[in-house]
Amino acid sequence: MKKLVLMAVAIVAVSFASCGNKAADAAKATQDSIRIADSIAAVEAAALEAEQAAAAAAADSLNADSTATETVAE
Repeated sequence: MKKLVLMAVAIVAVSFASCGNKAADAAKATQDSIRIADSIAAVEAAALEAEQAAAAAAADSLNADSTATETVAE
């Protein structure tokens, strides 16, 4: 009989332990979501900056090529 009572107490204790800390888990999940969103925004900003730099470099090279061509043509 003692074993049955002890087993029931153990099951109840495990049940309470597994159901606890829902608020802490929700707060942690919110913080994780914010951190991930910030990381994605940083990556997108870096990609946009790299794209703009590449476009500027391409425009510079086109200007340099056209300048050189105009000089030869004249």
